[in-house]
Amino acid sequence: MTSNSLDENVFPFGDSVVIYQIERASGRCGLQIVPASRMDRRVAKREILDGPEITVLPESWKPARAHFMDSMVQLHVRGLQPPFGYAQGRTMRNGVAAESLRYVSQSRAGDSVVTVLDSPYGFRCTHRLEWLPESSCFRLSSVFTNTSDTPHWLEMLSSFSLGGVTPFDPADASGRLKLHRFRSKWSAEGRHEVRFAEEFQLERPWLGNAASCERFGQVGSLPVRGWFPVAAVEDAGAGVVWAAQLAIPGSWQMEFYRRDDHISFSGGLADLEFGHWSKRIQPGESFESPSACITVVQGGIESACQRLVRSHLYDVPAVEEDLPVVFNEWCTTWGYPTHDTTVAIAAEAAALGARYLVIDAGWFRDGSLKKPSGEQGDWTCEQGDWIVNPLHFPGGLAETCAAIRQQGLIPGLWFEFEVCGANATAFHCTDHLLQRDGIPLQVGPRRFWDFRDPWVHDYLWERMVEVLRSNGFGYLKVDYNETIGLGCDGSDSPGEGLRQHLDGVRAFFEKIRRELPDLVIEMCASGGNRLEPSLLDFASMGSFSDAHESREIPIIAANVQRLIPPAKNQIWAVLRPDDTPQRLIYSLTATFLGRMCLSGDVHELSVSQKEIVKEAVRIYRLAAPTIKEGVSRREGPEHLSYGHPAGYQAVIRISSDGRKALVVVHRFHAPDLEQITLTLPEGAWEVEEILSATPECITVSGNHLGVGFPGDFSGHAILLRAIPLYDKS
Repeated sequence: MTSNSLDENVFPFGDSVVIYQIERASGRCGLQIVPASRMDRRVAKREILDGPEITVLPESWKPARAHFMDSMVQLHVRGLQPPFGYAQGRTMRNGVAAESLRYVSQSRAGDSVVTVLDSPYGFRCTHRLEWLPESSCFRLSSVFTNTSDTPHWLEMLSSFSLGGVTPFDPADASGRLKLHRFRSKWSAEGRHEVRFAEEFQLERPWLGNAASCERFGQVGSLPVRGWFPVAAVEDAGAGVVWAAQLAIPGSWQMEFYRRDDHISFSGGLADLEFGHWSKRIQPGESFESPSACITVVQGGIESACQRLVRSHLYDVPAVEEDLPVVFNEWCTTWGYPTHDTTVAIAAEAAALGARYLVIDAGWFRDGSLKKPSGEQGDWTCEQGDWIVNPLHFPGGLAETCAAIRQQGLIPGLWFEFEVCGANATAFHCTDHLLQRDGIPLQVGPRRFWDFRDPWVHDYLWERMVEVLRSNGFGYLKVDYNETIGLGCDGSDSPGEGLRQHLDGVRAFFEKIRRELPDLVIEMCASGGNRLEPSLLDFASMGSFSDAHESREIPIIAANVQRLIPPAKNQIWAVLRPDDTPQRLIYSLTATFLGRMCLSGDVHELSVSQKEIVKEAVRIYRLAAPTIKEGVSRREGPEHLSYGHPAGYQAVIRISSDGRKALVVVHRFHAPDLEQITLTLPEGAWEVEEILSATPECITVSGNHLGVGFPGDFSGHAILLRAIPLYDKS
């Protein structure tokens, strides 16, 4: 509801309503987004605080305001006062730069709204909002323009900032606001964390003179390290979730902020305090923030995540349309691929039903590094020169590619092209490498190419792209196994140097996609450390994790399915000759949560084991349309330990037309768990296909699916179809 002190510009988009609130007295402008179905649930907000702690205050302190206008663009400009209220070091929001912004104008063209805000300190902010109807999300960004005649130093600029959470409670919504985040670390990606605002000490102060903030994110060139750039605020009382995802390949931050009745939620580039970022903007120049996607749903966090996932681009080569199966030989040779082993693997992979065979790390080892013992050098020290190992591939890569294609497979090749290893000649090309404090930036055995340098682009085009093109590769696996950290020399600040460098990396990917449109790209960074939109949108797939054959794979795979499209969620099933049928199926069913990637000792499997894998691939192909286009929900307890998981997990994915359901169920350590019952959408359902060691444990009655288990660490993948009402059979 509108306060007497506010004007509102209201724009409906699909099932959402965007509300720009303009404070009449000050001209400050805030942003709210509300589900259309909940517009009539908005309530009048209290204006003044009351209570015994307020009544005893001196009259000069009154009236005590209950809420303040939170600017829809958050920024900080050097030389202007930082925020007060014990805020410095915890946040740069709501300093003088942000509070000085005044509403000037607004225009809508189609699905976009542009809002202009001016500051008397000589700068302008242009806020851009675009509706994405296919995902029911909004894309937001902010443009800072220097309108003065002297340079400005920008030290913080938000991509998005939502205020007024929640509009469904007249006061401070005590006990009903939940904050959602997704933690991530190597081989344990995407752990969901949800806590009440009060648990973060984000309860309103008794008087609005102190700011509280939970600022989080990551610093460096691994954007999914520590956290995924996805978070949400939930009003559990109203059943509404506001969620956001940043598209930033480097340092980023999000903030939950409070100093009054409302929670504010913002994010963007990591600022000066958090990410060592500042940028000088000359008179007349502009700088646009990276984009963010936000959505609001009447529902829960799963629904909100599904919308954010659908906002990813899905422009992939035609060969990718049916989600082919990948075979990667990493867990077969462990970094020692040869022509002979690759050809032998190709025959086995083709027989199992794979379409891609990827040669992973180690193909480039230089024969000159052979030690007297016969052992060769460490591949982690030899990236950069990209010369094929003549001992392992005596006929060159073209001969191996041709042999792979003779099996009907598309060959792929691994590169970690952004770094140079300590044993490579390129390691000493210091004029073309990133530096910090005048010294080549080195982490372990790796240094980093400077992608602001055109020479680097030309060198890598010759050493990588031309190798792919001239030898007949159709698949590129891009790995990246270190972080640059806070930044590098050569720009206004270390953080700005990092941002410009990563812009150069993105430009290199753009050229690859433009020049080689049929090339399939897999984005890997020690597994899942680059699963964010600005890089993943270049790829057909992202590696979900480096958890190649551990028990927690189904948990991580389901986590990541919440955060990237399942069609891009590459999940490994590593096959070993000592695997029981139950263990094989436990591994294979996890891949139905995304893209199936096989590896391991495929040439040593028994006939019966191979038949299980072939059956899994057959059913996977039938399930692929539902994996590609559908909506998921997860059931089961949260897992305290990933390394020692207990209980069960079920992911139910319904096809876009509602006629198919793919149910992937795993039991972990649960001695007392014999059966569970899952509820499908209304109607009657029947099983089409089952991948299970004990298919007799699966029963269907109407829309209830009964799932039994043969024991601990077992899995099922069940493909069902809805029975039409007219089907009397």
